[in-house]
Amino acid sequence: MKRWIPFVKSDPTVAVLRLSGMISASGRGTLNDASLAPVIEKAFSRGKPAAVALQINSPGGSPVQSSLIGARIRRLAEEKEIPVIAFVEDVAASGGYWLAAAADEIYGDACSVVGSIGVISASFGAHELIGRYGIERRVYTAGKSKSMLDPFRPENEEDVARLKDLLEDIHGTFKAHVSARRGGKLPEDRDLFTGEVWLARKATELGLIDGIGHLKPMMQERFGEKVRFRRYEIRKPWLARFGAQMAGDALHGLEERSAFAQFGL
Repeated sequence: MKRWIPFVKSDPTVAVLRLSGMISASGRGTLNDASLAPVIEKAFSRGKPAAVALQINSPGGSPVQSSLIGARIRRLAEEKEIPVIAFVEDVAASGGYWLAAAADEIYGDACSVVGSIGVISASFGAHELIGRYGIERRVYTAGKSKSMLDPFRPENEEDVARLKDLLEDIHGTFKAHVSARRGGKLPEDRDLFTGEVWLARKATELGLIDGIGHLKPMMQERFGEKVRFRRYEIRKPWLARFGAQMAGDALHGLEERSAFAQFGL
């Protein structure tokens, strides 16, 4: 009730925005700009938080959604003049690190995995398999590149070259974002944009994060023991809370576990 009493100063509040899971334009419970927009807006707009803390645990995903979410965080931080501090849990890799780099400062646990500043595209080739069973693939297009990298046709060198150009362009955008956000903290004599990952202590030495630290004690140290926390995150679908997930959600769960597994998690 203290905050309603005139002339009595309220305890500072930190808005804690949890960003956990794969970053994808589709899939219930995944991180994307459409589902996160109202959550992010509320975190920055409810009351006047002393800071917004990002609680990140993500192996990455869509570069577009990573960029959109990061841009929204930066826009609100600058409009409302609120500092943003990221805290990495298990992993902030690839798109997860893109989100972390949207913060003014980044901290992690000593065992947090950080980095993977790269871009990947994965597919499969099944033209020999379907040929073995006498299946004929029939595709008709207007525009010679319309069926680019069709997995049921032999790989085309021109298609591969076009894909690599696209990946390099996205990688360039990723690198520019990290360089702009981390400023002079990154070493000039080392390439950190190879897709490699590091634990938090090494990531601190490399300037990718600012140090080892956990959310609550660091916020109490900065804003006082009486700092209050308001937590914001995407709410799971009602049925999913009781384990009644559809097949699509189960497949997404397998994909997400696979993404975390590549970092030993």
